[in-house]
Amino acid sequence: MSSRLMPPRMRPLSTRKTALLSILDVGTSKIACLIARLMPMEASDTLRGRTHRCQILGIGHQRSRGIKAGVVVDMEEAENAIRLAVDAAERMAGVQVEGVIVNMTGGRIGSQLYTAKIGVSGRAVSESDIHRVLEACSARTANQGRAVLHSLPTGYRLDNARGVRDPKGMFGDELGADMHVVSCDAAAARNLMIAVERCHLQVEAMVATPYAAGLSALVDDEAEMGTALIDLGGGTTSIGMFVGGSLTHVDAVAVGGNHITMDIARGLNTRLADAERLKTLYGACISSPSDDRETIAVTQVGDDGDHPSHLPKSQLVRIIKPRVDEILELARDRLTAAGHRPHAGLRIVLTGGASQLTGVSEAAKRTLLGQVRIGRPLGIQGLPESAKNPAFSAAVGLMIYPQVTGIEHFEPRGAGFIQATGTDGYLARVGRWLKDSF
Repeated sequence: MSSRLMPPRMRPLSTRKTALLSILDVGTSKIACLIARLMPMEASDTLRGRTHRCQILGIGHQRSRGIKAGVVVDMEEAENAIRLAVDAAERMAGVQVEGVIVNMTGGRIGSQLYTAKIGVSGRAVSESDIHRVLEACSARTANQGRAVLHSLPTGYRLDNARGVRDPKGMFGDELGADMHVVSCDAAAARNLMIAVERCHLQVEAMVATPYAAGLSALVDDEAEMGTALIDLGGGTTSIGMFVGGSLTHVDAVAVGGNHITMDIARGLNTRLADAERLKTLYGACISSPSDDRETIAVTQVGDDGDHPSHLPKSQLVRIIKPRVDEILELARDRLTAAGHRPHAGLRIVLTGGASQLTGVSEAAKRTLLGQVRIGRPLGIQGLPESAKNPAFSAAVGLMIYPQVTGIEHFEPRGAGFIQATGTDGYLARVGRWLKDSF
């Protein structure tokens, strides 16, 4: 078995060409398919990484099935939910989807940082020197049972000068590079690919969810100055740290909005569907003086059938608050362990479906200390009102990903690079990946 597992790769989109793109956001609570036309655009000051304007043509979303904590646990159910979401998007857009970009939320996504250096003998640094030092970094990324999702150079060093953005043409004796590698469990990546492939779809690329959400919800200044993006999903809470314009750390914990729903169902003795409705309509994680006076209708389950009753809203808040605090504390501890201890100057962007709970920003300020805002998808045309919310940040980020793949470093693998055209035979490609990997 090879020690390096490589999901499919994607070349960056041509900055002069229009492209049709389909993405699949596979989450624990929903599966969404978006089809968009990407048209070349002029450079933007606030969203500098983007080369194309996205216009949504079709959208389909479906309650997630067969997925737990971001990974496939029932192949047949996952396949059916994916098929329904894609079918709805195809009907709306009037096109047939052949290939999709998918996200990876679970599978213990994590970061490793690698450094390497080479001699350049006092001459000007060439393109081949940059390639050589990045290859030296890549050579150290072998890790049994892990699939590499992203290999992102985060900076270069030339002799004693650190923080060099582009060393090409500069003179020095020794060139060094730092690389951030994002990986996940290979089995989780493989099972997700197979669930998609069973729907007769190609996987054109696989993207870590916090990276996708950051591409969609952050403006350039935030990614430059240092921002922690926390994606509060249904089954997982994933974290992406952006510094100096680059993704520098990812992590995830298997707790999310679905756990809040379960707590409500248990605490109020009601069905899961009713608990979800109560969370959406009345959920809050900070108390207000009117909570004891305001009542909510709850259908409780009893031995002799369901009983409608009225309870003070404060009872619901008391159930939700501890779980939200726990999720934010876990995020804080993971950031601290990675060397990004939250402080008053840190920018924090909350996104994902569970970030829409009333009072989440205030709770995050209390736990994470920084400047907190809710992140929504930015700079996209044609999104229906129902999708202009934080729950769709990762989905929209998958649309932006092909515009920034040029900054990633991948080993040259002949035909292993994927064009977003659906031409490279998918079965041949998966066969090649499985053959290379196992």
